[in-house]
Amino acid sequence: MDWNALKVFLAIAETGTLAGAARLLEVNHSTVFRRLNAFETKLGGRVFERLPQGYRLTSMGEELLLRSEKIAGAFDDLDRSIVGKDFQPRGVVKITAPNNIAYHFLSRYLTDFNNIYPDIRFEVLVSNLEFNMNDRRADIAVRATPSPPEHLVGRSISAISWGVYTSPRFRDKFGAPSELKQVGQYPLIGATGAMRKLPGFIWLEKHYGEHIASRCDDITAMSCFAEAGQGLAFLPDDQRRPEIIRLFDFSPGKTSDLWILTHSDLRKVERIKLVMQHLYTAFTEEDVYQSKL
Repeated sequence: MDWNALKVFLAIAETGTLAGAARLLEVNHSTVFRRLNAFETKLGGRVFERLPQGYRLTSMGEELLLRSEKIAGAFDDLDRSIVGKDFQPRGVVKITAPNNIAYHFLSRYLTDFNNIYPDIRFEVLVSNLEFNMNDRRADIAVRATPSPPEHLVGRSISAISWGVYTSPRFRDKFGAPSELKQVGQYPLIGATGAMRKLPGFIWLEKHYGEHIASRCDDITAMSCFAEAGQGLAFLPDDQRRPEIIRLFDFSPGKTSDLWILTHSDLRKVERIKLVMQHLYTAFTEEDVYQSKL
């Protein structure tokens, strides 16, 4: 069986669309469409129902998925095993990180790193979503989490403190609270989407939900709304920058640590080890990450 066709099948099963599979595999839409049709022709039956809302597995597809996932897992294990024996300081390292960290921290750190190791190249995957690192979609993850997955190894950089922020423009026009129990007197910037599940925003909804004037599903967007004068934003302190001012602590938000993580099979790969060491040192030298546990 063609392994490339099987990867297309798995990608469509994971994303539910041809476009999603194309993005995942980094190929064009027509390639996915062509390989799927050839795959089904070879099998002699359809593995997906084509529905208006996306692609859904047929009974044949569901049976094939169970077997294919085992095959994919074996290939991923083989790939990591081979890469894990690479002791040369060169090659590509894929790093996933939230947008604020990618924009304001990684861009500086990796530039400094390349001055020392020019043969190590980077692919930075900017996302707040957890990546499946078993398939080496990412080699290193920089993530805020209270508890990393068991199959990943790494180091905790620091606890992440939170604060209440606003803009000088907003404070000069409307004033600003001096303690948390006063925030209900002002318009608030809250969360939507997956961000609403964070403990700090659960607390905010419970106590001051009726005062939320605007919502975002991204922390960096919240900081920009605060900068524009929309109201008070509840942010981790690594969002601190000159355009917004910190008023006081927001203790309900302080629930996670910042981690640098990789798959256990890759921890001895020279280029990955060097990058992780460099990132750890760089992060811990930042004032905002000095609250080491």
